[in-house]
Amino acid sequence: MAAGKDVRVTVILECTSCAKNGANKKSPGVSRYITEKNRHNTPGRLELIKFCPYCYKHTIHGEIKK
Repeated sequence: MAAGKDVRVTVILECTSCAKNGANKKSPGVSRYITEKNRHNTPGRLELIKFCPYCYKHTIHGEIKK
């Protein structure tokens, strides 16, 4: 077994609209979700539509680096 090369990895999804408004300090925070993805099926960055409690609407949450 190869150590350190798991097929399933934990990723963090961050709200893209909150990240853009971070400089304006318009929203009180940034929405983040933790999920898993399969490296073989989705080699690129993961983007999902999730609810952002700071924007009060469904927005695109993109994968960020840890």
